[in-house]
Amino acid sequence: MTGLVDVTPEPWSGRDDGPGAEHVRWHHVVRPLVADDPPAADSPAPTTIVGFASDEGVRRNKGRTGAATGPGALRRALAPMALSGPINVFDAGDVAVTDGELEAGQERLGRVVGTLLDAGHLPLVLGGGHAVAYGSFLGLARSRAAQAGARLGVLNLDAHFDLRPDPVPSSGTPFRQIAEHERARGAQFRYAVLGISQPSNTRVLFDTADALGVRYLFDDACSVADFAVVDRFVDAFLDDVDLLYLTIDLDVLPAAVAPGVSAPAAYGVPVETVQRVCDRVARSGRLALCDVAELNPALDIDGRTARTAARLLHRIVTARA
Repeated sequence: MTGLVDVTPEPWSGRDDGPGAEHVRWHHVVRPLVADDPPAADSPAPTTIVGFASDEGVRRNKGRTGAATGPGALRRALAPMALSGPINVFDAGDVAVTDGELEAGQERLGRVVGTLLDAGHLPLVLGGGHAVAYGSFLGLARSRAAQAGARLGVLNLDAHFDLRPDPVPSSGTPFRQIAEHERARGAQFRYAVLGISQPSNTRVLFDTADALGVRYLFDDACSVADFAVVDRFVDAFLDDVDLLYLTIDLDVLPAAVAPGVSAPAAYGVPVETVQRVCDRVARSGRLALCDVAELNPALDIDGRTARTAARLLHRIVTARA
């Protein structure tokens, strides 16, 4: 990944209970990926972690900054997790935005993601603010599969649409940017959001979502008692796409579960529901790309947001493997 990542991968470390498969944790199996040409996909299919260390989109959106340190916190939360079966995981390091040049960072991330997709890897992108989404999507849209006509879909687990019409890109604009990107290349914009908070989105944003054909489910329709509703929503969207990009904004979770975000949720979607969606998507055979956004370690309490996010990523990777 020479010239694409700004921070090369560091060795993972963690608790070691002894030799043998019965003691294996993430830090035992993650390998650095430093070559320009990722190894071809094998069995189990490889997952490659890429960090997007950026606060710039959050700053532009007038949020609480600190998400740039999210990728490191997520790696530390993943490292000690125990594995019950084999996984094939690499770490490609971080794309870092340190000079305010968000757009350049998104372009670099897109090139990393596209390279990994074309090699048959599942890119697992660790944010960073939700401006990560536009960079992630650029990689998917420029992949060989997308260029061959695959139907792309974005499933966002989020309290917000992030469809702001602001002229300057931020963490509030990525999905409007994706809509414009898809229109420019003559492709249909397939975007679904699970967990929308009505008080957190203006009428303008709802009108924009409706005009763009966005499918959405409110947070109060995502309780554990509403699993059937959630399943139908997710399955209907999966049936309409060939390649799915799953993006998880941690502010979709209740503030008690995920306090370490820029905009904690007053209500939120139960973690049981979010985990169910992750499991369903991972096993669908359509998941091409996943990222997680808005972890702000400086605002976290006892690492609970990082641990919750790591568990969700753990479920996705192990279910897919």
